[in-house]
Amino acid sequence: MYSQNYPLNSQLKIWMITLLLMIVLIILVGGLTRLTDSGLSITTWELLVGTIPPLTNDKWIEYFDLYKTIPEFKEQNFNMTLNEFKIIFWWEWAHRQLGRLIGLTVLLPMIYFTIKNGFWILREYLIIFFLVCFQGFVGWYMVSSGLIDRVDVSHYRLSLHLVTAFIILSIVFWKFLNLTDLKINQINIKLKSIKLFLLLLFLQLIIGAFVSGMDAGKIYNTWPLMGSSFFPDDSVFSDLFNISVFNDQSLVQFIHRNLAYLIVTVYFYILYFVLKNGNIKLITPIFIIGITLLFQIFLGVLTILSGVKMLYASLHQINSILIILSTLYFLYISKHKEANY
Repeated sequence: MYSQNYPLNSQLKIWMITLLLMIVLIILVGGLTRLTDSGLSITTWELLVGTIPPLTNDKWIEYFDLYKTIPEFKEQNFNMTLNEFKIIFWWEWAHRQLGRLIGLTVLLPMIYFTIKNGFWILREYLIIFFLVCFQGFVGWYMVSSGLIDRVDVSHYRLSLHLVTAFIILSIVFWKFLNLTDLKINQINIKLKSIKLFLLLLFLQLIIGAFVSGMDAGKIYNTWPLMGSSFFPDDSVFSDLFNISVFNDQSLVQFIHRNLAYLIVTVYFYILYFVLKNGNIKLITPIFIIGITLLFQIFLGVLTILSGVKMLYASLHQINSILIILSTLYFLYISKHKEANY
């Protein structure tokens, strides 16, 4: 909420930017935790005591013995050594510590600003704290799905965890924009299609999480065709309308690919009307979206062709953050427009 209290605005902006950077970092670390198959290395909740890593060899053996009881070790990593376990442990431990740190970075400044400036601070920012707490619960809910009957976490729960992170990221960024004076200098044009575009981006995040959670990116490693055809030859078209479609690796990859083409189509539709309008204040933001979008497709193709090489897959996820943020910025500066497209 923008006010004429400039020192307070500056402090709140620093708070939001700090949170934004930390959320970007935890999304990056979370992605690498998934790519390194590290997410199930810590098999207990450990809300408080988990802040202290193993400090003795006996403690390391205790954590390793707990890991040995789950299907991922028994069926997939049965030859893993203690030193190899330590690698995946540190990824998951770092991910959890970042989550705890983000929680404190939301809570402590919120309490401070509320005491100093009034309960309107609490009303304005409490949603972020609730979502961060909810995200912690979702994180454990996701991990628990891989401890009993499967070697990986549920891709549905993984998707919920990822999308919740992006929702928090979006709210924090929107709060930051509200602390600027951009809304005082709004541009008089409205692009309703940008909301559809943003919705499609979030839908793509969900499908992308399905691809990651099911290792569906490793099924077909060719592009633009899937093997020798546009549609995967191990599926039939009617399967797309089956309730189990999101449990099919080939079809999930197919949907992810073609949803990307739809997103590009909607982007060019928006671009056409922006250029037709000729408002120079919208041209730079829309081109930034386009650059990040085309780079995302390029990274997606590289990820597929490489057999999901970690570098490309990680950059693919990082770039999705840039697409979401640039789209939110564009939506913000165009939210009070008059023309409908």
